[in-house]
Amino acid sequence: MVIRQREPVNFEYPFDRLDTFLTPNSLFYIRSHFKTPALDRESYQLHVDGAVAKALSFRYGELRDLPAEKRVATLECAGNSRIFLVPQVEGAQWQLGAVGNAEWTGVRLRHVLEQAGLADDATEIVFEGADRGKPKEAPCPPEPILYARSLLRAKALSDEVLVAYQMNGQDLPADHGYPVRLIVPGHYGMASVKWLTRIHAIRGTFQGYWQTSDYAYWEEVDGEPVRAPLSEMAVKSQIARPSTYEVVPGGQPYKVFGACWCGAAQVEEIEVSTDGGASWVSAEFLDEPRRFAWRRWQSIWQVPKEPGRYELMARARDSNGQRQPEQHNANYGTYVINHPFAIEVFVDGPATGDGPGH
Repeated sequence: MVIRQREPVNFEYPFDRLDTFLTPNSLFYIRSHFKTPALDRESYQLHVDGAVAKALSFRYGELRDLPAEKRVATLECAGNSRIFLVPQVEGAQWQLGAVGNAEWTGVRLRHVLEQAGLADDATEIVFEGADRGKPKEAPCPPEPILYARSLLRAKALSDEVLVAYQMNGQDLPADHGYPVRLIVPGHYGMASVKWLTRIHAIRGTFQGYWQTSDYAYWEEVDGEPVRAPLSEMAVKSQIARPSTYEVVPGGQPYKVFGACWCGAAQVEEIEVSTDGGASWVSAEFLDEPRRFAWRRWQSIWQVPKEPGRYELMARARDSNGQRQPEQHNANYGTYVINHPFAIEVFVDGPATGDGPGH
């Protein structure tokens, strides 16, 4: 793992090691705002309250007794690839590895809400984690706060959202939300609240710090900029190999390899440029389209014989016709970095065959 911060734990997946469809738990990126809370399954309880017919509490074993569902979903930190913004901005300097694809096991959130009797006029569902502290990003609240995010009613009641307790067939690791977390396929990772302890239905709009001050963007409403919460992931592709500043031998084929993903749609087209975006060629998908999961891809590059610096780029299009933008949208601030950015590599001269052993 690439260490971005030790406390709280913020580790990045070494994206140049991308190989398998599912990211191993030991390599899945970790994004934490506060110290990892110490929870155990014996005393754990998930409270459901607010705009419901009856408030409920679920113990860990009771959640495990409910009908289980499995979902493969890609999670990406909204600040992934921040290091590619020019000029440099504040925040964790994620490169390519704040993203991963895993199989999550749990119970449908809808099932939990149905047992509590969600009120007909409930508009949003708020999710609280057990992690608590004082944010570093201004403007900061005066006192320590819990990590909390909300979902609109429609998304919360969709079939894909899980109250999850397993990751790739194993109990959730501590840094990934043990014993229970939320998984919101198609949304940026901040929506998938870890160490989930409370589900609170509300009538109205949630205005919490992580919904308005942080993990938000500027949206124009009636000609005025207003803050809106980040939600669905934008279509994006990344090159895993070659890695930045890698030296590749000239005059021979090289397999350019990467992955692409989006929100609720599916990625339908992937293209690669080896000349800084001057020209593009179609790449080959290695995975069948699967909603909410990434697709790996490859493209054979006939590396030029001429030594020098080359810029490789990738761009994708989803089933809704959305393409990656040519440049970063400033309304998103330091988030949603999904424009095609250059991976710079150096081509060495072709092997002459007269070195040692020849």
